[in-house]
Amino acid sequence: MTDITSVWSALGGDPALLARVSCLVRPGTLPARLPVRESARSCVGACALAAAELGARRTGGGVPAVTVDDGAVAAAITSERHLLVGGRAPETFAPLSRFWRTADGWVRTHANYPHHRARLLAALDVPGDPDAVAAALAERSAHEAEEAVYAAGGLAVALRTPEEWAAHPQGAEVAKRPLVERERLDSAPARQLPPLGRDAGPLLPAAGLRVLDLTRVVAGPVATRTLALLGADVLRLDAPGLPELPGQHADTGFGKRSALLDLTAGREVFEELLATADVVVTGYRPGALDRLGLTAGALAERRPGVVVAQLSAWGAYGPWGGRRGFDSLVQVAAGIAATEGSVAGRPGVLPAQALDHGTGYLLAAGVLRAVGEQVDVGGSRVVRVALARTAGWLLAGASRGDGVSGGSGDVAVGRWLSERESALGRLRYALSPVVFEGGPRDWGRGPGGWGADPARWV
Repeated sequence: MTDITSVWSALGGDPALLARVSCLVRPGTLPARLPVRESARSCVGACALAAAELGARRTGGGVPAVTVDDGAVAAAITSERHLLVGGRAPETFAPLSRFWRTADGWVRTHANYPHHRARLLAALDVPGDPDAVAAALAERSAHEAEEAVYAAGGLAVALRTPEEWAAHPQGAEVAKRPLVERERLDSAPARQLPPLGRDAGPLLPAAGLRVLDLTRVVAGPVATRTLALLGADVLRLDAPGLPELPGQHADTGFGKRSALLDLTAGREVFEELLATADVVVTGYRPGALDRLGLTAGALAERRPGVVVAQLSAWGAYGPWGGRRGFDSLVQVAAGIAATEGSVAGRPGVLPAQALDHGTGYLLAAGVLRAVGEQVDVGGSRVVRVALARTAGWLLAGASRGDGVSGGSGDVAVGRWLSERESALGRLRYALSPVVFEGGPRDWGRGPGGWGADPARWV
């Protein structure tokens, strides 16, 4: 099922608390063949309930009521489409990030980042002309193109049906895993969080938590953006030579600070930050940070009691465990694009980057529940999610007959948008859909410039 019950169960939550959640269903939102509306509502609802639960633990009161509005959810999981910076909409997909016909089917490429674009062109041995790329791919099979581009460090994925993905070694490995992997790493003592009052502004369940954000793109930053909304001090660290796309950074940078740090040359600074961090969130491909001693176990050894949250595209296991990936590519590999495609066989897409956003809220929910468990019984903890596992859950929901999103999608989102001045200029942006009684409705600060803050805690 793609309902909130299945998500809350995956998070290890108390089933009795589900009675605190109410949903405002808007059938016209997020139209798709797959149950996108239902799955997005469930991920957001579980995250809001996890926040309310932690808030109750810190106030000593009852768990606040949670409200999930389909309109707010739809606006939030398409937030990049509503963002305006100085009145202008940022570019979301580059010209070479698209579907292409191959000799036997279809392939989708991702070339939003300059280095991925360069590797795609090098793999195909063509100039940066879409016609030249189309001609080169038309001469190859989809699987040949997939392997050639990945071998060159680029990103391309062949279109597969759900059945083909289920038979693929990576698909089979992903299917064995829970929607949210949760593990206690050691017997570190419980960490005390100061109690929160209910009479001084909104209830911020994550207030006082220090979060090191080592994520990029969408899913990981959505998770940490949510933790920032809930009061956490979120410090995003990026390598100086690996800039983020400006629009992407603006959309997911609310409530955070952004610093540049080379994790090799600046290792002493990182260790100082880790020494008082409560949560470390990583979103680089599996193995990329291992050589720097940033596995969950190594982090817990140096910072007992830490909660480590790990995000990957394909899962940290199987033959594709070390591959890069993005929402659009996972949709193609896992069978979503084939399911959403036309009768003529042209692949389709979901009405939102629902894997990215949904997985981001799952990760934030996992962190909030892990923090509560750590406070209760101690132990360093790790939470793992993967876009491919979220994709499998979405597809399984359809196969079990869950409600499929329908309607025209013509739901006005204006009521869930806001505007403010920021260091980047005047912003129009989507509000968070994580809503509970007494909780925050907006971030305390807007996004700043990429890398504009010092690498230290407030």
